[in-house]
Amino acid sequence: MAGSPSLNVVGSPTLIIGSTGFIGRFVTEASLDYGRPTYVLVRGRAESETSSFQTRADAIRSFQDKGAIIVQIHYTYICCNSIAAWPYHDNTHPSDVLPPMDHFQIYGDGNVKAYFVAGTDIGKFTMKCVDDDRTLNKTVHFRPPSNLLSINELASLWEEKIGRKLPRVTITEDELLALAEEMRIPRSIVAALTRDIFIKGCQVNYSLDKLEDIEITSLYPDDPFITIDECYNEFAKKIVNNKAATAEQHPDLTEAPSPKPKAFAVAA
Repeated sequence: MAGSPSLNVVGSPTLIIGSTGFIGRFVTEASLDYGRPTYVLVRGRAESETSSFQTRADAIRSFQDKGAIIVQIHYTYICCNSIAAWPYHDNTHPSDVLPPMDHFQIYGDGNVKAYFVAGTDIGKFTMKCVDDDRTLNKTVHFRPPSNLLSINELASLWEEKIGRKLPRVTITEDELLALAEEMRIPRSIVAALTRDIFIKGCQVNYSLDKLEDIEITSLYPDDPFITIDECYNEFAKKIVNNKAATAEQHPDLTEAPSPKPKAFAVAA
């Protein structure tokens, strides 16, 4: 047949990732037909016996029958949800920016909740998962109950820290969609994610009902997470500790915040 590869052509070893995908299957079959030492990288077996899983398993067995060497890897997916900071819709690293001092931007009605996790906790608990056999071939979700808050609740908490009320400006779903459609990367991606989280409630509406889903606090119930209250205390202290920035950007700031929930004075 015209265009068929010549068989028994030995080449260098070939590692194929995605061999059970649509294109990957053709590539794997061709590598085997050419007689190349073919290594097929597959993830650890999932526990859900779905039709798609069975199709992939059949493909892998077919490759094995033709001489493919199966290289199995185990994995752990980490779903850490939102970073513990003020969720700016136009900033890719919100933890690097202090919460607002002039006004809040509230997404939709502001009542949709999300999980907020401090960066240090993301690092700490991810490393705990690395050597934990219970996380093999699982998706680990970070959902500390103490850090489940709406953006309205975040705003009220920050107002407690600074000792005054700030105006609240509504950002609608349509406005976020318009920003997403501008395709200004990465800003548009952040706007799209903000809509999914704070308008559509993708974090709280996702049900952990699959066998491969596991919640982090069920693995380490005695290890506390840093709370949003503690994070906001640190943000408040940063404002006054950076005296130069405070004098330039917040000239009405008069007293350093306490690490306790006690507010610091800001003139209206």
